[in-house]
Amino acid sequence: MISYQPFYDTLYKKNITEYALIYKFGLPANTIHRMKHNKPITTTTLDTLCEILQCRVEDILEYIPPKDI
Repeated sequence: MISYQPFYDTLYKKNITEYALIYKFGLPANTIHRMKHNKPITTTTLDTLCEILQCRVEDILEYIPPKDI
């Protein structure tokens, strides 16, 4: 599963709000909604977020492997 928790940690560290991403940087509100619900985003969006936040991919998402049965 992909988790976007690192994204929210990065926003906090950089003191950037979701509001700023939407209204200052033009990120679609639907993208934020998708990330909140751990839905997929495009690599283009990922690239845009890295550019806006001046960070690496791992500062936005992480892979959490499924638990062994």
